[in-house]
Amino acid sequence: MVAFLELTKPRITQLVLLTAAAGFYLGSRSGVDVGLLAQTLVGVALVAAGTNAFNQVRERDVDARMRRTERRPLPSGRVTPRAAGVFAGVISVAGVAYLALAVNLLTAGLAALTLASYVLLYTPLKRKTTLNTLIGAVPGALPIVGGWTAAGGAIGPAVAALFWILFLWQLPHFLALAWIYREDYRRGGLAMLSVSDPDGRHTGRMVLLYAMALLPVSLLPTLLGVTGTLYFFGALALGLAYAGVAVAMIRATTAARAWRVFLVSIVYLPALLTLMVVDKIGV
Repeated sequence: MVAFLELTKPRITQLVLLTAAAGFYLGSRSGVDVGLLAQTLVGVALVAAGTNAFNQVRERDVDARMRRTERRPLPSGRVTPRAAGVFAGVISVAGVAYLALAVNLLTAGLAALTLASYVLLYTPLKRKTTLNTLIGAVPGALPIVGGWTAAGGAIGPAVAALFWILFLWQLPHFLALAWIYREDYRRGGLAMLSVSDPDGRHTGRMVLLYAMALLPVSLLPTLLGVTGTLYFFGALALGLAYAGVAVAMIRATTAARAWRVFLVSIVYLPALLTLMVVDKIGV
C-alpha cells in the first residue's frame, strides 16, 4: 500500500492541491462553496496522483539508472509495471469522471488536458529536447486554472495571469534542480539543459531570465483588480528575492547557489498564493 502511495508523489500532489484551492478561492465570486471546493480537490487529487503514477510507469527505466530515483516503487521491484499502470488508469479516469459529474465539464476537461500533456507530451520529450522544461510547465500551471473554473470563474485576463505566474515560477525552480542533479540526469539519458551546459552559464542565464520575467507578471493580479496593494508589494518583495538568488547563480553557477534558488522557489509560491488569498478584492 505504501508503494502505491509513493507512485502518486504525495508532495507534488499536495502542491497541485494547494494551487487548485487557491484558484478556487480566487475564482469564487460571492463566498466560497466549501462543499464544491472539497469535491474539486477530490477530483484534482485523483487526477494528479494518476498523472504522477503514469509518469513513473513511463520512466521506470530512467528511474532505475538515476541514484535519486532508483528506490522508487517500480525500479525497486515493489510494484509491477502492470499493477502501476492499472492503478494510474483507474484513479485518473475516476478523477476526470468525478470532476465532470460533481463539478463541471470545463474543469474536467482541464484535468484531462493536464494528464494528457504531462504523460503523452512532456514525459517522452524529456528524453529528446531541452525544451521539455517549458512544455512541462504547461500542465504544471493548469491546476490553478482548474480551481478557478471549478468555482465558476470566467476565462479571461485574471486567470490567464495566474496561469503565467505558475508557468514562469516553475522554470527557475526546475532548472536549478536539474543543475544540482545534472550527473544523475546524464545517467538517466534525459535531455536537460544542465546536461549539455557543463559550466552552467546558460542555465544561470535562463534562471535569471525567467525570474525577471516572473516579477512583472506576478504584479498583474493587482493591476487586474483581483488583489490589493498588500499583495502588490508582497509580490514585489518576493520577486526581488527570487531574482536576487538568480543573479547570484549567474555570477557563479555552483550547486550551493542552485540550491538557494530552489529553496527560495519553494518558499516563494506558497507565500505568493497566501498573499493572493489574504488580499483578494474581486474577480
